[in-house]
Amino acid sequence: MAKAGQKKQADEPIVAGPGPELIDYYREMLLIRRFEEKAGQMYGMGLIGGFCHLYIGQEAVVVGMQAALKEGDAVITGYRDHGHMLAAGMDAKGVMAELTGRSGGYSRGKGGSMHMFSKEKQFYGGHGIVGAQVPLGTGVAFAMKYRKTDNVCLAYFGDGAANQGQVYESFNMAELWRLPVIYVIENNQYAMGTAVARASAQTKLHRRGDSFNIPGREVDGMDVIAVREAGREAVKWAREGNGPYLLEMKTYRYRGHSMSDPAKYRTKEEVQKMRTEHDPIDHAREQLLTAGLVDEAGLKAIDAEVKKIVAEAADFAQTSPEPDPSELMTDILL
Repeated sequence: MAKAGQKKQADEPIVAGPGPELIDYYREMLLIRRFEEKAGQMYGMGLIGGFCHLYIGQEAVVVGMQAALKEGDAVITGYRDHGHMLAAGMDAKGVMAELTGRSGGYSRGKGGSMHMFSKEKQFYGGHGIVGAQVPLGTGVAFAMKYRKTDNVCLAYFGDGAANQGQVYESFNMAELWRLPVIYVIENNQYAMGTAVARASAQTKLHRRGDSFNIPGREVDGMDVIAVREAGREAVKWAREGNGPYLLEMKTYRYRGHSMSDPAKYRTKEEVQKMRTEHDPIDHAREQLLTAGLVDEAGLKAIDAEVKKIVAEAADFAQTSPEPDPSELMTDILL
């Protein structure tokens, strides 16, 4: 371990046992899973148009990181963003209605899957350009420091975006100015469809900040408790004025890059092995039962509660009115 105040390459595993809060994490992860499954179903029915990138398999990352934040902290991410919105506390009805392009959506039906925002929840999108959210998140952190707050910003991006030049420009400025930003690489191992080893000379993505003196840690992104503990360490580092921190979440998406991707670049056996042996929700479920924090009846009640929320969101998304044509020219800065 590094001495206090010393920058470090934090590769040691973080060990923490489950507590009662794991019930809430389980509920949140299950909500994201059921929401995304319903979104995929509605996309197949033609009720959702445009692009749609599902978060199934990666739920522990955003739920664990959100548990490390406090009110006033901000989040910005890329286009695989529905789970981030739900974890930030955005209403499932508003998220689903945006997917169907209805006026009840968070961007009043004009943004779709990739472009939703909530000033109330400090959620700054949802961005469709690969890596574009990283300099924007760095700017959010700059504003926080400029205003002399103690808030931090999480800037999520994927393993594919990790090779973008704008990412490294952001790293440099963030460390130079000691900005309170945590860069979270959601390494689901395939970017759009290319394995990390085929696209990255340095496959240990948590070391991408080495030349900027930014500490980094590799985290089991399929374990919500491990994510939370690593998140707490990183948030504490940034909140205390030490500058940026980089977390590489080793995770996995079960579906293709988007709904239009058949994902033929990996085998069905590989996906099934991950589902069977490393599923984040099943892992949390086993921890809850083993620790006696909940029984099977309690888990069934949570599942029923989540299914009800998702069903109501789907109904709202189909019955909310279409945007009025006058909305076409609103929210445009001239």
